Amino acid sequence: MLNLGLFMMPIHPAGKDLGKSLREDQELVLLADKLNFSESWMGEHYSSSGEPVPSPLIFNSSLINKTKNIKFGTGVISLPQQHPGVIAGHAALFDHLSKGRFIFGIGAGGLVSDWELFDNLDGKTRALTMIETIDSIIKIWESEKPVKFEGDYINFKVINNYVPELGIGKFIKPYQKPYPPIAVSLKNANSMTAKFAGQKSWIPISGNFIPPKDISTHWPTYKSGSLEKDIIPNPSIWRVGRSILITDSNEEADDIINDSHGIFTEYFLYLNVVSKLASGEKKENLTLSTIRSESINKAKELIIIGNEKTVLDKLIAFIDIVGPFGTLLLTGHDMTAHKKLWINTFEKMSENIKPIISDYISTKLAKAAE
Repeated sequence: MLNLGLFMMPIHPAGKDLGKSLREDQELVLLADKLNFSESWMGEHYSSSGEPVPSPLIFNSSLINKTKNIKFGTGVISLPQQHPGVIAGHAALFDHLSKGRFIFGIGAGGLVSDWELFDNLDGKTRALTMIETIDSIIKIWESEKPVKFEGDYINFKVINNYVPELGIGKFIKPYQKPYPPIAVSLKNANSMTAKFAGQKSWIPISGNFIPPKDISTHWPTYKSGSLEKDIIPNPSIWRVGRSILITDSNEEADDIINDSHGIFTEYFLYLNVVSKLASGEKKENLTLSTIRSESINKAKELIIIGNEKTVLDKLIAFIDIVGPFGTLLLTGHDMTAHKKLWINTFEKMSENIKPIISDYISTKLAKAAE
């Protein structure tokens, strides 16, 4: 059975009123919960007014008592940017406040200005620090003794001031046992992160801004890592993201996708600039007009947009390329433009398209098992 989820970085216009952006994001989560979406993910970015949520846990906490069933994911907490003790404590607390409606999404950090802010500019160091950090967090959660962790990048201890009778030096544990499910985002084709996640049985999440051909390598790579550890993975664990907008007509869809200053062009303009800066290009060498043209083409390539039948056909074609998965994560875009279309999209995806796609995926899995 296919589940629907919501994934928000989120990306808003840089100068937009923050309160308005946050209220729109909250409203979208409430709509998703009402429509029986299984989960909602929120990103973490410290140094961008275009991605204005520095704490997904704080944002998600504002919605615990306003929702009924939806689970909350961190998409993702960038582990090299905080001390393991802080992350372990905050995540365990949220897990209790939500009574286990929590998925612990982790990563090494994806925003270049955050890398600069936290002096995490070396990619290899970020990746290795992420691994040591999650290992140390798990040790904090599992340990019933004084904690000491020694690594190449992470070192801490609570030994000399350990008085367990009074709780001094002891850490709070998560609500879920032994700890919340761990998820990790995937980007590149044949991602080694996917293989590592498979070895650990972590939840894989393929991003919405990744070409289908690259996504098609994620599950086979994940599965190869699982099999190395004698684990047979179920594709129902796999989350795949996509930006989807159902319009009243295909002509309306063409107008939106071809708008050089429209929602999707601005979205990929932001992502493309971040990507170019991350790859080492100097900001003074960036020409926004050229990148804007690239962004229109990227939007046409990756956005699923059109009337209801067109969107359904495109989703089936997408699944034929990437393979069966368990949860389709719809991207939460800025809702200033086309708000009625966005709401209509979420409703139609839940009521009309989800049952058809769910049956289609089940049929593909049944044939593969024969």
